[in-house]
Amino acid sequence: MADVAVAKSWRDELASLVEDSGIRFAGDAVEISAPTYSTPAFEEKRSVYESPAIEEVVAEPESFKDQIEGFAKAWGEMLLELMRGCRDVVQQSLLTEESYIVQKTKGPLAEASRRLSVLNEFLPEDRDPVHAWPVIFFVFILALSALSVNSKQETSGKLVKEVHIHPPSATRILLPDGRHMAYHEIGVPSNKARYSVIAPHGFLSSRLGGIPGVKVSLLEEFGIRLVTYDLPGFGESDPHPERNLNSSALDMQYLADALGVNSKFWVLGYSSGAIHAWAAMKFIPDRVAGVAMFSPFINPYESSMTKEETRETWNKWTRKRKLTYYLARRSPKFLDYFYRRTFLSGKHGQIDKFMSLSLGQKDKALIREPAFEEFWHRDVEESIRQGSTKPFIEEASLQVSNWGFSLVDLQVQEKCSGKGILSWLKFGYGQVRCELTGFLGPVHIWQGLDDQVVPLQMTDYIARILPRVVVHKLPDEGHFSYFFFCDECHRQMFLTIFRSPQGPLEESIEAPTEEDGEQEAANLDLAAE
Repeated sequence: MADVAVAKSWRDELASLVEDSGIRFAGDAVEISAPTYSTPAFEEKRSVYESPAIEEVVAEPESFKDQIEGFAKAWGEMLLELMRGCRDVVQQSLLTEESYIVQKTKGPLAEASRRLSVLNEFLPEDRDPVHAWPVIFFVFILALSALSVNSKQETSGKLVKEVHIHPPSATRILLPDGRHMAYHEIGVPSNKARYSVIAPHGFLSSRLGGIPGVKVSLLEEFGIRLVTYDLPGFGESDPHPERNLNSSALDMQYLADALGVNSKFWVLGYSSGAIHAWAAMKFIPDRVAGVAMFSPFINPYESSMTKEETRETWNKWTRKRKLTYYLARRSPKFLDYFYRRTFLSGKHGQIDKFMSLSLGQKDKALIREPAFEEFWHRDVEESIRQGSTKPFIEEASLQVSNWGFSLVDLQVQEKCSGKGILSWLKFGYGQVRCELTGFLGPVHIWQGLDDQVVPLQMTDYIARILPRVVVHKLPDEGHFSYFFFCDECHRQMFLTIFRSPQGPLEESIEAPTEEDGEQEAANLDLAAE
């Protein structure tokens, strides 16, 4: 046997370790059978003692999705613990009373908190400002993100027209301060002009604006010379480093002098361009024969407006337009972001989208017409020629900032020289001289009742403050529908201001003064009253 054991190879030894021992367990009996040597193959055997009712459970392999979820949960828990740890470190080291940061920022933060505490009055009484304002700020950021996403989606599916900057073509004059001003004139020549009308343009416009669609034949019929010009920084006019409404009125006067308008002239103001007409009425009243306005804009922050007038005016505007006015008054530099993404983006767009306007039915139909679109694109291209946001920011700030005067200052009032008892004594003897102050010329305003850009409440406020103003209310008309491309509307406007058409002057006849036109409009003004 020893020889047999020695003769076993290592394969036989390995086989003997896994061979069947022949022992079977069945209840209490133990059956022993002779061992058999088998091949070195492994066979899986089940014990007879095992209950047949119990099935073997095989674990399913973990899917890749489960592994990712587990990995993400583990990382989330780790990051949460890390943030808690960082918070504890900041609270224990940086936010203590002895820390350098707290000592330097405690005073300024307390002062800022005191000044901003007035905003807490707008919160409901049951809301804690500490929790409410972070939520408001977060929602504000989300709203800005949504606006930017929506603007991209609106333009992505449409064929967008590229902005084309045309070669310079304007005639320019040299102003006393060395700046150049570009202007454009249509109608009768200067030596035949019966009436001279100067029209400053509004926001996002240029000297090409004027009276959109007006026919030269109509101007000649009434003997009108219509002059338009680019505001500083717009079109081909040089920017003004310190411009305001006073300088705007002086620019208008310099333009009239340079073009040979030696007598009084009429001023036509449309929409936001009306702020320059108001300025002319205040600062150069002796040169202005009369004023014609269409949907005139006034400062929505005017202190003399009633709460109802202010509320009804602001309710007509879109949220984005309200935000634009707020930024123009408080933080004008932030407007650069909005302007770069709209009309200075190098692509054309609809006027209501660019300027955040809500329009009535007639206006919506008008802006879709090819003639309006062609005019609008050309006017915008000229307006943004210089590619700078500065003139637009300046213009937006002028609209809502302190004008340096109020509309109340334009009221016609009798002012007598002298004060005190001596003046009363002189008045009793008829020695006190009294004169009328304010703007003495006629003022006509056309206002569409469906205008949602410059609401009717603004014109109602003007009529309340300046009772001599003649207001022509236009049923079913909007902001553009009466002033743009309407031949009959233009004729009716000239008939109202200048009465019957008399044609241009003869060259041999000396041009009459604009006081004649002023007297005619004043008579119409009195008749309307």
